[in-house]
Amino acid sequence: MTDPLLAHATEHGRMYARSTSEQFSVPSITTVIGQQPHGLDGWFGYMGASSLAKDPLLPGILGSPAKMRQAVNRAAKAAETYRDDAAMRGDRVHNYCEQVSRRALGRPHSMQETRDALAANGEEAFAARFDEWWELFRVEPIAPEITVWNKAVGYAGTLDLVARINGRTCLIDYKTKGTARDGTVKPLDDKVVMQLVAGMKAEESLVDAVAGEWEPWEHGDDPILLAVAIGETEVRPVRANPEVLKHHWWKFCALRRVWEMSADTVGAGNALLPVAPPSSP
Repeated sequence: MTDPLLAHATEHGRMYARSTSEQFSVPSITTVIGQQPHGLDGWFGYMGASSLAKDPLLPGILGSPAKMRQAVNRAAKAAETYRDDAAMRGDRVHNYCEQVSRRALGRPHSMQETRDALAANGEEAFAARFDEWWELFRVEPIAPEITVWNKAVGYAGTLDLVARINGRTCLIDYKTKGTARDGTVKPLDDKVVMQLVAGMKAEESLVDAVAGEWEPWEHGDDPILLAVAIGETEVRPVRANPEVLKHHWWKFCALRRVWEMSADTVGAGNALLPVAPPSSP
């Protein structure tokens, strides 16, 4: 996907600026959602053990403590490697989806290059399934990769796509997912509802990043919030339940306050100070 011009990596997570000449000032939507705890200890342990068990060098290193330590180190990094590989795959799939929209809008695009990148990594099935979904749902793109801002709460983000489907405006977020044992795409996490509702609640959308020009957000009036799981075997769109949106919005706002307090705490200085022994009488 196109890297937003106004997004910056910081010690407090990804943050956005109002223009290319201004300092970043608010957290991204995903940074705010990232304040929610993740219970991944079991997954990290499983990935490490699984990597060690599958190491093809294992039979020949059991008698060597040095080689065994090397194998353990490789296994310890297995979860990070898997995460990084999945992130790069997700970027490649998102890039392709964006180019499909750009081509449909008559804009300059690199659709063939992004599809070739998927094919080079054995991932062309993601593009094929996405094309099928695009045609089946007769997607009419309005704005791909559009950056939005909310001043009242203090956050910004970039939405994957605003489109019209069956006459309704849809805010769409793509999620690249693996395949379950039954051959279906793996289910989406409920956190995507927070991401979508934060996009809906935006107040402005970007017109010109260099000039810092923004306009009132045009697509927040009762759109369909659509999360699209893109897999190798199928693409499965799911709609955010309108009845629960307010709860996910309140949770997002609470996490925004958590982010602010965490940043304030880090900036306040050292939390623990050394203590010297008492002086002799």
